[in-house]
Amino acid sequence: MSDMKETPGGADIADLVRQALRTVKDPELGLNIVDLGLIYDVQQDGSSVTVTMTLTSPGCPAGSQIMEGAKAAAESVAGVDAASVNLVWKPYWTADRIDPTVRSMMGF
Repeated sequence: MSDMKETPGGADIADLVRQALRTVKDPELGLNIVDLGLIYDVQQDGSSVTVTMTLTSPGCPAGSQIMEGAKAAAESVAGVDAASVNLVWKPYWTADRIDPTVRSMMGF
């Protein structure tokens, strides 16, 4: 079970990590990985967080760049000493996971 901690201002660290992950963009699509639906979960255990995510495809050429960006973004959050990224393929990513507002802007 994760130990959810709050920052001194009252914000949940996992929520702050999700916000920080919005700064990481898929370089091919130019969209952040949260709006693309690549982030499945953020779990906190003390001052460590685990980001569970996927990529748009197993052969994504920017996969390592995106994952390194996710780790760096998570570790940039005050109160986070270490972050790990757990890459999963289930559920498999589809365009249906894209934020509905972004999806409509893309013409889906």
